[in-house]
Amino acid sequence: MDAPENQEYLRSLTDRIDDLIAAVEHVGEDHAEALAKVHPTHRDGALNVLRYAELRTHDLRPLQAGLADFGATRLSTTEPAVLGRLRAARQALGAFNDEPRKYRYSEIADAFARADEILDEHADRLLGPALDETHSRIMVTLPTEAADDPEIVSGFIATGAELVRINAAHDDESVWLRMVDNVHRAAEEAGREVRIAVDLAGPKLRTGAIVPGPQVGRARVKRLPTGTVIAPSRIWLSPVNRPAPATPELDGRPVLPVQVDAEWLGRMAVGDRISLHDNRGSKRHFTVSEVHADADGEGTPAVLAEGRQNAYIAEGTLLEHDWVKARAHGIPATEQRLRLETGDTLILTDNPAPVDPAEQDVPRIGCTLPEAVRAIRPGDRVLFDDGVIAGVARETNAGTEGGDGEAGGFTEVRLEITRTKIGGANLAAYKGINLPDTDLPVTSLTDEDKAALRFTAAHADIADVSFIRDRADVDTVLAELHAIVREAEEAGDEAAAERARELGVVLKIETVPAYEGLPDIMLAGMQHANFGVMIARGDLAVELGFERLAEVPGLIMAIAEAAHVPTIMATQVLEHLAKDGLPSRAEITDAAFALRAEAVMLNKGPHINQAIEVLSRMSTKLGRSQRKNRMLMRRINSWVPEPEH
Repeated sequence: MDAPENQEYLRSLTDRIDDLIAAVEHVGEDHAEALAKVHPTHRDGALNVLRYAELRTHDLRPLQAGLADFGATRLSTTEPAVLGRLRAARQALGAFNDEPRKYRYSEIADAFARADEILDEHADRLLGPALDETHSRIMVTLPTEAADDPEIVSGFIATGAELVRINAAHDDESVWLRMVDNVHRAAEEAGREVRIAVDLAGPKLRTGAIVPGPQVGRARVKRLPTGTVIAPSRIWLSPVNRPAPATPELDGRPVLPVQVDAEWLGRMAVGDRISLHDNRGSKRHFTVSEVHADADGEGTPAVLAEGRQNAYIAEGTLLEHDWVKARAHGIPATEQRLRLETGDTLILTDNPAPVDPAEQDVPRIGCTLPEAVRAIRPGDRVLFDDGVIAGVARETNAGTEGGDGEAGGFTEVRLEITRTKIGGANLAAYKGINLPDTDLPVTSLTDEDKAALRFTAAHADIADVSFIRDRADVDTVLAELHAIVREAEEAGDEAAAERARELGVVLKIETVPAYEGLPDIMLAGMQHANFGVMIARGDLAVELGFERLAEVPGLIMAIAEAAHVPTIMATQVLEHLAKDGLPSRAEITDAAFALRAEAVMLNKGPHINQAIEVLSRMSTKLGRSQRKNRMLMRRINSWVPEPEH
């Protein structure tokens, strides 16, 4: 382009930048009331996140291309200091136009340096200090066994865990407290601080009960693909009407527990043969391999017997030994499921009664949260079992007979199944339900969550709050925390009050409304000094669709960085490695992305220590090369060319 065209192009870019600067400079005036409620430590971040939200309402791609033409900032790392980055771009364009400097150096450079410092301060306060040369911390979920096996916790910390997570959806306070004690002991032995987070379950929607099926259990062999048996089928016999001793854990398929007459069982010896006709009429034989005369420490005998074929053993099946017969008891009922295919109709109801698939012409299932069913409207999506089954509400009916709904009966929602696995999928009782389009009339804190929050305030460092949907949910959480503070103050327990005031609050972003209303949720959370967010990609993927996970977690991290609020990346990080001992190439790449967050959460698995070690090494390596989405240009020795001789 010639000089006049160049000048005109430059002026158009300058005008565009000036318009953006004016827009973000005045954004605080429109949100003065919300900003006034923010804790002082978050004032800078609160204003900056509002500026960032305003900036992202514009399509900046043409402007970015124009700025690149002049070698100016492309605005792709605007998050830490929005106004500072815009002013830097304006200053660069002004220099090309021979204009005098419009902004002082400190107005630009200091904004970026201070933003990183604030985020580091907030991350250290919430998550504890990161290890040397890293920006991210490793959080590990504690299994139930960690309550009674301190070595599990010590192993986590020794291999690099900096935070641990207790899932309040499982176990109880006595178990959690033993976990806490073991963490404190292991951290003291390791000579470093380890923060404890308690994950509050939230109002998790699940499918209702299904009538149990027949009492039939399977004793199964384990075979090679060639058909060769490499582990026998096993039954674990114990006396009826007595506490059953623990089923042994052995290689191969699970052992089937069976209760029988004590006198009949008492005749058993190693090598004896037990015969039966199983539920299919097939003759089967088992040989006694072990006799435990005092299996439970109270004189209760138990017998382990092994076979070479599969056997279906039902309640009441006759077992024969030495011409004497005994009936099998204590066989657990089979779990019934609904079989669904694309195009099927499914009725979702608030009727709490267990459903019997055998008695249904049209499949139906209840919901553990009846008010959620009543809130569904035609057109709303309904997702089951982590999105394996998807449906759309076509019709609602609040007047069927037999209940106390709005019209004298139970509410029913007729769903059209729009997606299953190829060939169909099974829907079992107590599987998760997601309602991404429905305005749920429930708070994010259940009564169980409130009790868990009080435990957390007394014994842990961070409360992870599940299924946040809007600002009102955040206000509910903070109000409950303030109530805990007041109660401690009134009781004269200032130490407990201070613990509650300093408790970290992490909001889990895992619903569509939470993502869409994130700036407002951020402002609400920033009323609390010690605050962060977790990107819970499991339910988020279900609600948004898996393809949007390519973009949305990065956008959440961006807006959190703009707020100077630390993030925790969660769900299925290095899952294959933790479960199988070998990672996939895809999950290594995913873990590298996750390490842009201030913490990364690992779940459970038999190889979890190996996963911690791998993630720790990756964190150290990437800590030298990246900060959030910014590349740090360290020297790469591998690329030094060999001199020619």
